[in-house]
Amino acid sequence: MAFMAEPGAVTGKYVLFLRQPPQGATIAALASAQHAVISLDQLTELGLTKGATRKRAAAGRLHTIHRAVYSLVPRELLTREGHWMAAVLACGPHAVLSHRSAAALLGLRDWGWTKIEVTVPRHSGHHRRGIAVHRSTVLTARDVTTVKNIPCTSVARTLLDLADVVSRRHLERAFDESEVLELFDLRAIADQLARNPTRAAASRVRSLLEEHYIGSTVTRTELEEAFLTLCRSAGVPDPACNEWVDFGDGEPPVWADFVWREQRVIVETDGRKVHGTVRARERDPRRDQRALLAGWTPIRTTYRQVTRRAYELRPTIVRLVNG
Repeated sequence: MAFMAEPGAVTGKYVLFLRQPPQGATIAALASAQHAVISLDQLTELGLTKGATRKRAAAGRLHTIHRAVYSLVPRELLTREGHWMAAVLACGPHAVLSHRSAAALLGLRDWGWTKIEVTVPRHSGHHRRGIAVHRSTVLTARDVTTVKNIPCTSVARTLLDLADVVSRRHLERAFDESEVLELFDLRAIADQLARNPTRAAASRVRSLLEEHYIGSTVTRTELEEAFLTLCRSAGVPDPACNEWVDFGDGEPPVWADFVWREQRVIVETDGRKVHGTVRARERDPRRDQRALLAGWTPIRTTYRQVTRRAYELRPTIVRLVNG
């Protein structure tokens, strides 16, 4: 912005005024920084009256997403981040994306397109269509971060909140992924537990920390997840998931889907995408031969066997692992 001298309307003397950018450009810049959405309060602060806002909406220059929240593009063109940001704006000052929605934004776990979850730091709040509003009177600045310009709960607070709304296994996967992404902070988790001791979620998180080694059961496909579920139903100890195994034969280590090191058992879940190639058909037999020579038992299974014929595979795993 620049200062410019211009004759005064009455005295003819020169006065200084601040040349401001056009209002439309200012609105577009703010909305663009917020994934194409903007609130009525923000428009008012930029000098646009409610009447002018209604006119722009009627002319198709603004598109209503929630009450008092607009988009520069039609709803069907709004990105997922835009919908998240719109939900936060719709819930008022200090609202933050939370629970499953925050987990998706943070990269911890993605449940797909679900009702957007937002936490507001108060008892009351307006209901919004398509938004699940959670209320907290103890949410502090320590519990909040910003990702892609969207206010959301911190990693530690998100993990605690997830314990209230997802299953134990989904919670394990979120904790495991936080470790993989190098976002897991035990001190921050302990702080959350200390400040929220009576929440049911706190009890579930304590149990998980006592019973689960964080990062040990990272599954990358639904087939791997189905196999881990089969192992737990069979009553065998959890295998290590997706780890390197060195056979000590002078050749490179191999990346194994599931490993029981004490029992020296390796299980590969052969999905067609990875193991159906010509290269895989040449590589996999050699890997199994190396494992056998090193005193390991390599097992291969398929999606069909894991999901439809588990009765064939389960006793094999039990025999090899439990003895």
